Parts: sequence; C-alpha cells; structure tokens
Amino acid sequence: MSREAARVFRSAVGVKRYIRRTGKRTVVLANGCFDPLHVGHVRYLYGASEYGDFLVVAINDDKSTRALKGPRRPVMPAGDRARLVAQLEMVDAVLIFSAADVRRVLKTLLPRFHAKGTDYTKDTVPERELCRDIGIETVIVGDPKAHASRDIVGKIKNTQKGSEVSTE
Repeated sequence: MSREAARVFRSAVGVKRYIRRTGKRTVVLANGCFDPLHVGHVRYLYGASEYGDFLVVAINDDKSTRALKGPRRPVMPAGDRARLVAQLEMVDAVLIFSAADVRRVLKTLLPRFHAKGTDYTKDTVPERELCRDIGIETVIVGDPKAHASRDIVGKIKNTQKGSEVSTE
C-alpha cells in the first residue's frame, strides 16, 4: 500500500493548524538543509521519528542554505529538497523556512522534542537555551556523522572532472 507524500508548507502557522487537525500529540521537529539528501539524513529523520507521533522537518530555503553552506549551494532548490523529504515514510509535514536557525519555528510549533544529528551535542545545539526556556527537549539522533553533503557534492564534481574526454 502506498502512502501519500507529506504536505509541504511555507508557514509554521500553517503547519501548526495542520497538526491540530490530525489530533497527533507528540510533535518532533528536525531541521537542516538536506542538500543533497543522503543516507545519513534518512537515519537522522528515522531516529527523530521514534520520539513522537508527528515528525515535522524544517528545511532551509535557498537563501539561508547559501548563507550557511556558501555561494555555490544549494545544488537543489528548496522545493525539490522538500518534495524528496516529504516522500519519506517517517515524515508527516515539511516546512520550508527562511532563517539561519529554527528559533521562530520552535516558538510557533512548540514541539515536544527538537531532534538534531550526531554532529551536535546537547551543548552545541544553537537553539538549546530557547528549547530549555520553553520546555522543549533536545535529543541527538541518527548514526555517527560519517556522511556529509559537501563530500557528496565534491565527489560528483571530481567524477565530472575525471570523465572529461580529451579531444586531442
């Protein structure tokens, strides 16, 4: 049986209304650029989903991804990244957001958990103080950081260089 893709939103308020209509109680927020999506991201989202019954994935828009990752990123536009993440079975809603961090999203959604990947510790999560102050538990999930989007992008670039055929 196939599952319909998760809904994609551009407004945290819209996500909040949607969650209320579902009747789900334990909301988990995960976030990142997901550019490009890789197995480490999938394991991170799976781990996040185990903490609740409704997983929201907040994806940085193109401008905030560029600010975080550099002028040549993203390699995929936010809409495409969101639609890919929305296809994952553990994801219930996707939010494209425009800030460098998810503080405003956290304040609006008030999830029970804020999940971050293993490249963080509870002490290095940028939103840790806000979460503590408003009663959101920070959890570190996923497998050890052995995958990086920048490495995948670099490998693709190197593969393209190696495939160039000399015309001499």
